[in-house]
Amino acid sequence: MLENGRSEDREVDRGKGIGFARRALEVAGDDPGILANAALALAYFGEDIGAMMALVDRALALNPNFARGRHISGALRSWAGQPDIAIKHFEAALRLSPRARVGKTLAVIGQAHLLSRRFDEAVPKLLLAIQDDPTFPFPHRVLAACYAHMGRLDDAREIMERLRAITSLVIPDASYLRNPEHRELFLSGLRLAAGET
Repeated sequence: MLENGRSEDREVDRGKGIGFARRALEVAGDDPGILANAALALAYFGEDIGAMMALVDRALALNPNFARGRHISGALRSWAGQPDIAIKHFEAALRLSPRARVGKTLAVIGQAHLLSRRFDEAVPKLLLAIQDDPTFPFPHRVLAACYAHMGRLDDAREIMERLRAITSLVIPDASYLRNPEHRELFLSGLRLAAGET
């Protein structure tokens, strides 16, 4: 909701999200699903990323075969600036749950490759993610940034047009990416794709 520009008041929704996640931890702190999902929400809203990775590690210690937990662990590692470790966690999630969706794994693998500047490896993952859910803005944003950094500006602009048909929020807040270089790589690609200087 916040990432896709559907929030009427970002700070109010952020406060609610943090409150719900903390209450969930108080009520069911030993449930791997609650631990992982609360860690994801709290990390997205800016809480200490190291502490949130520790929560997910605790969830995985309780249930090592928890595919969604592996997916969330990958997301947090990517946000923390560890894209290669993130990809390993995402791949483990796919092996544990090859048919059931546990998250938008292909899209976040694509972003992890973008953050590692492996644009050619990111593109096929992102194209599959878009094919899987054409209305989800995130893989469109990452693909546009990839194309822009690859110098494929016509392709980047085409993806931006598709993105604008999905959401009015073309360039989102990317503060969840804690590594400033990664954040700027993603955002500069989006700005270039959008024709901003």
